[in-house]
Amino acid sequence: MSPVKTKKQKSMTMPQIRTKARKLGITPGKMKKTELIHSIQQAENCTPCFGTAVDWCRYTDCCFMADCLKN
Repeated sequence: MSPVKTKKQKSMTMPQIRTKARKLGITPGKMKKTELIHSIQQAENCTPCFGTAVDWCRYTDCCFMADCLKN
């Protein structure tokens, strides 16, 4: 049996992040990326943890994970 291949998650672009925010009723305005993502995470009842992970993250289904682990 061969190993399961997983797709490498791509980072979301700022326009994609702003669109996601607007869909959640957040007005992005001039928010910085981290602040905006924390607002999105809170609106989705998630821990506002973007940018705090070191080497790994237990929230493997997070759409911001690829970008978060770069920081």
